[in-house]
Amino acid sequence: MADQSIPKARTPGTVPGETEAAAAQEGISRRRLLGTAGATGLVLGTAGAAVGYAAAPSDAAAPLTSLGTGRAMFHGKHQPGITDGLQARGHLVAFDLATGAGRKEAAALLRRWSETARRLMAGEPSAHDDTDVARDAGPSSLTITFGFGHSFFGRTGLEKQRPSALDPLPEFSSDHLDKNRSNGDLWVQIGANDALVAFHALRAIQKDAGSAARVRWQMNGFNRSPGATAHPMTARNLMGQIDGTRNPKPSEPDFDQRIFVPEKGEPAWMANGSYAVVRRIRMLLDDWEKLSVKAQEDVIGRRKADGAALSGGTETTAMDLEKTDAKGNLVVPINAHARITRPDQNGGAAMLRRPFSFHDGIDPDGVPDAGLLFICWQADPLRGFVPVQRKLDRGDALSQFIRHESSGLFAVPGGAAEGEYVGQKLLEG
Repeated sequence: MADQSIPKARTPGTVPGETEAAAAQEGISRRRLLGTAGATGLVLGTAGAAVGYAAAPSDAAAPLTSLGTGRAMFHGKHQPGITDGLQARGHLVAFDLATGAGRKEAAALLRRWSETARRLMAGEPSAHDDTDVARDAGPSSLTITFGFGHSFFGRTGLEKQRPSALDPLPEFSSDHLDKNRSNGDLWVQIGANDALVAFHALRAIQKDAGSAARVRWQMNGFNRSPGATAHPMTARNLMGQIDGTRNPKPSEPDFDQRIFVPEKGEPAWMANGSYAVVRRIRMLLDDWEKLSVKAQEDVIGRRKADGAALSGGTETTAMDLEKTDAKGNLVVPINAHARITRPDQNGGAAMLRRPFSFHDGIDPDGVPDAGLLFICWQADPLRGFVPVQRKLDRGDALSQFIRHESSGLFAVPGGAAEGEYVGQKLLEG
């Protein structure tokens, strides 16, 4: 860990026993709802206090400000789900192409997936056999992101197009990796601010795979729901620590250079794309929670209450790595997690962390199977994730309280233009 759908409006009479009069009382139509949200300038990914639905359609109805109105765009320079705000619910799923499936089948699959993602992110039902799970929900800031694993290129005869940045990650001493829950030909990241919207998307993507691909592994995660705190703040993880303070920000001049492959980069099909490192990091919470708050803060290097560095100030105050206490000891311990992961301590290495927490129940011995679905984005993992993880491997105080249990590295191409599908430049180039 680094420091750092609106339902389609019913047609009256389509539901058994429903009259036109009853349908007229159904509430604000999907079209009017989306139109109103756009007209009032709602910021995507944020929400104010929820208000009630009008009893009947009315042009004078108050605009909705619920979580459901948030909408991310499918088409764009970059794929969604990278720079969007953290969502309340997430699903990560990897697929392997079926025996005999190759480039042609992969192209058809990505075409289906892209169309489904476009529709669901707009709050529309999927094109075929929609389950109606999210029928009465808004888009809920749904994002669906697609990536290719190292093995995908051999399966499709595209080895010459495989980026060198997809070379397997090195082994780390904290790794206890389950190969059955690692890597994969294809990777899909789903995020939304409503659990049913996220599940609906997961189910649609799985159904679209059909006979072309099978699920290799799937993981479920969560974050605090937007609006659950009185003011915007950096997320907390399951250790109770504010997590992500030093994340690169899109407003920084070198953000794109650090996170995205340049338009004229190599290979050409990865222009405006990024590389995702995905790791299931189990937190040994029973051991962690035995520590005093002071001991926990020394492990991290930041105050638990507000995320401020132990050297003083607020969460965003620059950390003073040389500050000592009255006894001459470093205020931020030499092996503190926040010290080790700083870009200026790693040759400028930086990555955009966009994780989900997970809790998959209690082991037979009473230990929670919980932790972090770590997802980080960078233009090159060998310059982003790898240098930082190597340094953490050599002496991070946090390492005795976590365990890396699965790992994956995926090439996530740039966004699809109108009329295109994700990965089209690779599969049809």
